Amino acid sequence: MPLRAVPWRGGLNNIDFTLYLIADTENIQENLIPSVRKAIDGGVTAVQLRGKNLSAGELLRIGEKLRRLTDERSVKLFVNDRIDVAMALDADGIHLGQGSLPVTSVRKISGGRFMIGVSTHNLTEAREAEAGGADFITFGPVFETPGKLAFGPPVGLRKLANATRELRIPVFAIGGIKIKDIKGVMESRARGVAVISAILSSKSVHAAAVGMFEELRLRGSGI
Repeated sequence: MPLRAVPWRGGLNNIDFTLYLIADTENIQENLIPSVRKAIDGGVTAVQLRGKNLSAGELLRIGEKLRRLTDERSVKLFVNDRIDVAMALDADGIHLGQGSLPVTSVRKISGGRFMIGVSTHNLTEAREAEAGGADFITFGPVFETPGKLAFGPPVGLRKLANATRELRIPVFAIGGIKIKDIKGVMESRARGVAVISAILSSKSVHAAAVGMFEELRLRGSGI
């Protein structure tokens, strides 16, 4: 796949999405691409490919399909943790965990071509991500969710508001977020939400994406 000539611009203004879909291959595999397509049609404009238990080759094969889809729809594609796969796909960004390479190392290895998000679970990690040069963070789990039990109890809306107040970079709420929660999340000054099951595990992926997108638009984000 040829590299695109448009250079990475970075900066706050390039984080122009509010509904950030995490396409986790552990949660959905066989129907992943059709489901993501429906989600994009419903309003998702940034997708993160996450496959923690897949080999680089397996993840790349899925990523190639997603890259074609996201290019067709002008949607940003992020890859979780795997900088090698992200570079091979010419992804728009990479999303790092607390055990990943530092942001500065990823910038150096990639030549500054990626937008970089970082998963954080408390204010200390959030501050460190911003100081390290992250373009945005996810913060949570805000609400209880099985996928985030390892990171402790939910942080709640008050801690989310503390993070958005202290940080200058965009903060995306993550963890157990449903449509009914978006009002409180956006009142906490989050840029948007990062979700998996709220869309991909719903009876209608398209309807779920439309509902979340419209609620985010109604509540506003300052973009």
